[in-house]
Order: sequence, then C-alpha cells, then structure tokens
Amino acid sequence: MYIEAVANRNSPPAVLLRESYRDAGKVCKRTLANLSSLPGDVIEGLKVLLRGGVAVPSVESVFSVERSLPHGHVAAVLGAARGSGSAAWFGSAPKELQPVLQAMLVARVIEPASKLATHRMLHDATAATSLGRLLGVGQCSAEDLYRALDWLHEAQPAIERRLARAHLVGSTLVLYDLTSTWLTGRCCALAARGHSRDGKRDDPQIVFGLICTAEGCPIAVEVFKGNTADPATVAAQVAKLKDRFGIERIAWVGDRGMLTSARIEQVLKPQGMDWVSSLRAPQIAQLAAEHGPFQPSLFDERNLIELTSEHFPGERLVVCRNPALAEERARKRLELLAASEADLEKIAAATQRARNPLRAEQAIALRVGRVIERFHMAKHLELTITDTAFAWQRRDEAIAAEAALDGLYVIRTSLPKDKLDGPAAVAAYKSLAHVERAFRSMKTVDLNVRPVFHYSEPRVRAHVFLCMLAYYVQWHMRARLKPMLFDDEHLDEASASRASPVLKAVRSEHAKAKDASKLADDGLPLHSFRTLLKDLGTLSYNITHTALNPEAKIVITTRPTPLQAKAFQLLALNPACTQ
Repeated sequence: MYIEAVANRNSPPAVLLRESYRDAGKVCKRTLANLSSLPGDVIEGLKVLLRGGVAVPSVESVFSVERSLPHGHVAAVLGAARGSGSAAWFGSAPKELQPVLQAMLVARVIEPASKLATHRMLHDATAATSLGRLLGVGQCSAEDLYRALDWLHEAQPAIERRLARAHLVGSTLVLYDLTSTWLTGRCCALAARGHSRDGKRDDPQIVFGLICTAEGCPIAVEVFKGNTADPATVAAQVAKLKDRFGIERIAWVGDRGMLTSARIEQVLKPQGMDWVSSLRAPQIAQLAAEHGPFQPSLFDERNLIELTSEHFPGERLVVCRNPALAEERARKRLELLAASEADLEKIAAATQRARNPLRAEQAIALRVGRVIERFHMAKHLELTITDTAFAWQRRDEAIAAEAALDGLYVIRTSLPKDKLDGPAAVAAYKSLAHVERAFRSMKTVDLNVRPVFHYSEPRVRAHVFLCMLAYYVQWHMRARLKPMLFDDEHLDEASASRASPVLKAVRSEHAKAKDASKLADDGLPLHSFRTLLKDLGTLSYNITHTALNPEAKIVITTRPTPLQAKAFQLLALNPACTQ
C-alpha cells in the first residue's frame, strides 16, 4: 500500500490510499480510501507507517532545545586531564574547590584567558562551553577562582613531587632552561627590568625556569624576579630536586649561559650532580690553541671527536663540526660586514662633503659607534677617527681566526663514557629543544602565559604553575594525537638512522608525506593541535526538554564526525560520557 496525490484540475489534489497488485503478470492498482479530508500531519504519519517506520509528532514538538554548547574539545581535554592524574593533584583541596581547579586547568588549554574571563565562560548565564555544566561550577563566583589559585600556590611543592616520582625515578638526565615574559603596570613585586628574551627591553618582566624530563615532559617550574641572571637560578633548582624531590644523583642538561664554569664549580660539584653543557666561544678558541687547529679532516667519519683538557679536569669534551652551520656562519659574517661597511661608507662620505661636513672626533665616533653596535662587527674592523676624517679596514687575521672555528661547538659533560657516550651527549644537549618548544607553547601559540593579570607574588607564581600543568596535559594529548597532527610520528627512528647526531635533524619520510598531502594515513585532514581543538568544539552539548515534562532536562550530544571519532578513539575517551 502507498499514498498518492492525484492532480484534480481546479480543486486541491486528491490524496488516495492505494494498493498495487498483479493481474496476469501485469501490475495494476486500486484505490482503497480517499484521505483528502485528513490533516497533512496525519497523512505524513501514515506515509511513515507504510514505509515501516514509527509515526511520531515533529521533532520540535517532542524535544525543545534550550541551549547548545561547544563540547567536544572540553570532553577531550577534561578526559585527558583526568587521565594525566589531575584528580590526584587537587585531591587535598577543599571539596568545593576541586572542580574549580579542574575547570581552570581545562580552560587554560581550550581557551586561555584571565580568571575573570574564565569565570564568565564557566557561569551558566554566560557559558561559552559545556565545561561549567560538566563540572558543576556554573554558579561559582570569581572569588572561588582566586581562592583556588591561592590553594594551588600552596600545593605546588606537593604536586611537583608527585610528578617527579612519576617521571624521574630511575632517570639520569633532566633538562633545564629559562625564559622571560614581560608585564604591564608597576604593581607586581616580581617585575623588574632585565635581559628580555622577547626583545621587550622597555618593559619590566618576570623570569621562570622549567625543569623537564629528557623527552620534554614538564616536571617543575620556578618564577624569579625579572632581573635574575640565568646562572643564579641553578642553585634553587638543584636544591629543589635534591631536597624536595629526594633525588641524590642526576645529570643536568643546560646551555652554556646557564651551566657556566662558575656554577658548575660552586653548585653542581658540591652537590654531587653531573652535567651536560657546552663551551663558550673563547673557551673553544682556547681548546683549539691547546690541541692544535681542528682541521675539517678530523671530522670526516663521525663529525665529532672526544678529548680532554687540563682546563676542564674530570670532564669529557666532545668537539662537533656541522658543515651546514659552518657555511651559514660564514655567509652571515660576510653579510653583516658588508652591511656595516655600507653604513660606515656613508659616515666617511659625510666627513668629506663640501657643505656642512661632519666634524669633531667625538661626533664622528658617536655615529660610528651606533653602526658598529648594530651588527656587532667591531671585533672585525680597524677604525681610524680624526677630527676631519674617518677610515676603516678589515682585520683579516681576526676574521680568519674566527672562520677557523665556524661550525664548531663543544659539549662538556662529567658523565663517564659507559653512562653517556659521545653521540648520546650531543643528543642530550640538543634535547634542550624540547624545553624551547614548551616555552613556545606556554608563551604564544597555545597557553598564553601572558598577559599576567595578577600582581601579588603568590598569584603570579600560581598562574605560571597552572600554565605548566596545562602544558603537561597538552604534552600527553599531543603524544596520543600524533597520527592526526603534523607532528613526526617516527622522529626517534629518523634520529637513530642519522649518520651522526651532529647533523641537523630531518623529518622522517612518513612525516614528509604527511606534509605534502596534508592528509593522515586514513585520508582524514591533518591539523595543528589548536585547530584540532577548534574542530572538536563543533561537537555540541544540547540541553533539551520534552513537552510532557519541561522541567526534566535531557542532554543530547551530537554524533561525532569521522575526524572527531578518531580523536576520541586515540584519546581512549567517549564524548558522551561526561563523568
């Protein structure tokens, strides 16, 4: 049986219930009833029944959607945070603050903002995501967020001990580096003017140091005043690992500005700590003079040689030569020299012009000084300045001496060869790139540690610590989501296949294929971490009710797209399960 509408000239079409049958092999039909007088919705219901379905009123009359909130990214980050141990981190907090702490942590990953903006995002009346409803903090006050932040500052040592026990037990290497971020205003006691890594020389700043595992997983963070020098922070971090975490023997990996010779002698050696660092340029020149010129032929096989020096007793020195780096430094030197000489030529011409020539030795020197400081080429130029003239020439011997060290860097370590051989020492030092990646994520693209909307020292420290915990969650998420990201899934294998760790790291062939196609192995589009969260956010959390019982709220989440389903599968999460 079926329903058919039959045109009826000047009248509305006739709606007939008909039946088809066969007569002598011919298909025939007959009319069973005229349904023209029935309402349209009844007719539509009959059509559904005849097709084998269940006739119900329209969806609008059954479910009324009160609100639809972005949900998928919240479910992913909240599930990942719980899987990373966030419930244990906040377990000793007052019961009413535990969900607030969870909400602040997740909000920092999905939508970093000030605490007041986070409060608006969580509050039921102005909620921008499902986070407030999932954690039951839709009615919390802004003061609750600040109370939670104050508790987090007090709990930082205990949480960092928990992370250290989870990741540093049996480990040998820890990575440590320092960065800065600028502040506005003059109320923060930690704000001071110092060496800005962001080029903000006119603004006060804070400095914070990050301790990571050899793989880049963050363990602890410490905030210092903005005028604190890199080496001055080492003692505090060594004491933290030894006293707070109970780790007696460990090897620190830091750059040459951090683990200076003075800091090694005064801090690491007395504490029985090992180190992996590098030599400064004057020390490399001294080493070259001690062992004779480092000829390129010495590095033909492995691009590195091991030796010792009386100036660094008890240490192994790994001299590395990177031909690509040598070529780049030579090119850069020539370009800077040419740029400096072009500006100096203008000054020389100004001293000889017929009208209003540049005169006085001091006036000429001031202009020359600005040019020389701009490109830092004073060491390569011999200057001659008088009251009426200016000339210069290149110091060819100094340039040749520096060129002889192009592409060379020296790793220094106190670890014996059976614990860390030469290539491993180079790889360990290069792993500081993991900390730089953490700084990039925390400061810019993902977590936005600044602007810092706090003035008191405890809250500034707690804010930075919250950002570190958010990066901890993100770090674990990225590890699971690599097949969906542009990240190299086979980086370790590609690094192991390199002829020498001195050579520049290259992406694996699999990663290059992903870069070229912009597609994963299953054909789904690749994402950055941030755009993947944005895509997950389109999975909605719908709050509905029925006409029969408007007071009973029914939550319906939308069906995941194939890409969203893959993300939740990799994270081992169910977006519909919110508890």
